[in-house]
Amino acid sequence: MAFALGPRAQAAGYKLAALERTGSTNADAIEAARAGERGPIWFVTDEQTAGRGRRQRPWIAPKGNLAASVLEVLDVAPAVAATIGFAAGLAEEAALEKVSLEAALRFGEGRPRYALKWPNDVLANDKKLVGIGLEAEAVGERLAIVVGIGTNIVAAPEGMPTPAVSLAALGVQISAEELFSALSDAWVEYRGIWDNGRGFGEIRKLWLERAARLGEPVAINTGTKVLEGIFETIDDTGCLIVRTAEGGLVPVAAGEVFFGEARSAGAA
Repeated sequence: MAFALGPRAQAAGYKLAALERTGSTNADAIEAARAGERGPIWFVTDEQTAGRGRRQRPWIAPKGNLAASVLEVLDVAPAVAATIGFAAGLAEEAALEKVSLEAALRFGEGRPRYALKWPNDVLANDKKLVGIGLEAEAVGERLAIVVGIGTNIVAAPEGMPTPAVSLAALGVQISAEELFSALSDAWVEYRGIWDNGRGFGEIRKLWLERAARLGEPVAINTGTKVLEGIFETIDDTGCLIVRTAEGGLVPVAAGEVFFGEARSAGAA
């Protein structure tokens, strides 16, 4: 089965660059933007060898996993562009729900419980299934925005700060190609709601409805300190709001979130 855009993505005018193997779909997308590509276009592969995730950790997709990056060139400010990651999380979660239901009907397997973890991850049964990374670069008077989405379909990395899992390990028997088709269509829906940032209020509402551990204790490693408290909400810029033990509300613009027993690892 070859990679193909879903019908909604095709109708919306998206293009597709399907790669048998690549170092990084995000790097491919940025290079294309520098060369004049204005999209919207997806770069996709089921084998990525040199991707990078949060804090420059390796983001490798062994054969059978999904690495997909969408390039959008928009007239938005960088701060607004950063909120598109929440739309990406919603699109990925919707695509996963769709293919998981289809797989359950075909094979009689159960369906994982999906949730969105701030800022840009998707969890399955409380383990990391998806990582989402954003990059942006000025091209002329507009901004080239690349949203990279990596999904553990057949294998998951070990030794991560947050335990990871694959769809195969969860009993969801689907291919990278099936998930990508559903993702490309879901992206059209949620990118449309986001509407260059104008619809972030609705995206925020939808995201909070699917948020992992909302109202529960969290630890956030910002790179310079660890903040502990209760995950209160996200604000209208996408910052995570933590209620401290003293009752104050502290906004966090960037950091790595840890829940439950992993909170001790976050403080390390």
